[in-house]
Amino acid sequence: MPSPELWAGALSLLLIHDESGCPHSALNAARLLDRLCDSPDVDDDTRALCERASSRLTSSPAPQRGDPQFRGPARLAG
Repeated sequence: MPSPELWAGALSLLLIHDESGCPHSALNAARLLDRLCDSPDVDDDTRALCERASSRLTSSPAPQRGDPQFRGPARLAG
């Protein structure tokens, strides 16, 4: 089974991306999710969820300043 730190890291980066729109967090979360998918100890349903989340993180466009969905500090300042 993958280490708890790997799961925690993926979830933490996913939340950071959701809260701030940070594209680097999305990319790194997707990379960790891909590592989880590659683990032979992950069941098929969990693997499918990780693959789906990774795909969504890498296919969605990065939010831009001025984008109403961007919830980062730049929006608050502007």
